[in-house]
Amino acid sequence: MDGGGRFPEPLTDAGYAGGEAGTPAPQTGTAPAWGAPSRDPRLSGAILARVLPRFLRPRRASVAVPIERRMPRHLGMGLAFGFFGLVAVAGFVSGGGYAEISARYGTPFDMAARRLGFGLDKVTITGLVQLRSAEILKAAGLDQRNSLPFLSVVDVRDRLSTVPLIGAVSVRKIYPRELLITLTEREPSALWQRNGEIAVIAADGTVIDQMRDGRFSDLPLVVGEEANLRTKDYLALLEAAGPLRDRIRAGTLVSGRRWTLKLDGIDVRLPEAGAREAVARLVKLEAESSLLEKDIIAVDLRLPDRVVVRLTEEGAAARLEAQKKSKKPKGTET
Repeated sequence: MDGGGRFPEPLTDAGYAGGEAGTPAPQTGTAPAWGAPSRDPRLSGAILARVLPRFLRPRRASVAVPIERRMPRHLGMGLAFGFFGLVAVAGFVSGGGYAEISARYGTPFDMAARRLGFGLDKVTITGLVQLRSAEILKAAGLDQRNSLPFLSVVDVRDRLSTVPLIGAVSVRKIYPRELLITLTEREPSALWQRNGEIAVIAADGTVIDQMRDGRFSDLPLVVGEEANLRTKDYLALLEAAGPLRDRIRAGTLVSGRRWTLKLDGIDVRLPEAGAREAVARLVKLEAESSLLEKDIIAVDLRLPDRVVVRLTEEGAAARLEAQKKSKKPKGTET
């Protein structure tokens, strides 16, 4: 080693001074000088890794793993079964099988919920007056196919809100198997006949239902265009009729101005103004002379100072015969 810490000759495989060729130099406790070649390849690699930039460092050799070893086992079989399963499900749905099963037993979710004890076993309905429970269940679309967890209370409420006779409705779930429906019905006031159809109307004239059966047959009946908007006036005439009220079958609004009452085959024509007073006159005439028991088909009360009646054909013939008899001289045979 010279004074600068360098060996005058490089150490090679030829050996070292005082040793045989191919014999490595003995290890000493002194570290090799900077820039001197190292006999240990690991030490040289560490020095290179520390000194050289990262992109110039030698890369480790990688061993390629076959793709069949990197893929999960039985992946191909699983994909094949999944593909054929999707094809089968698509065919089942497109062929109508799913729709038929859903229509008969409900959706798969509903069937699973019922098996777990969450079926729709009880429906409690409060507030019924004119409507029936069966009508409510049908309008709400509720039956044994439903399950409580997958039942939408919003959809049930919206469907019931379309029923004209229902004014307000609320729906609430009571787990595990009950549904509570609370509703308020619109109050029917009268029946309205127009163009041959009869509808149930509220006090303000709003149509709330169609006449489907005899439940509303006892309600007062108004007939004609815009008669539904004059229901209050007609009800006031019924109140003024007193003992004759039960004999009044309907009230027809004529030209949107005046009423004609229908009493057991007799038409009572009322004036446009003072209709209640005219009804009171009719009640008095009936009490004094039993006017409505005679052979008449119409009573005209539109004139305030007189009553005009129209006889039936039989009544007119009898009256004519009576007049003929009264005009014959005495002693003449008939």
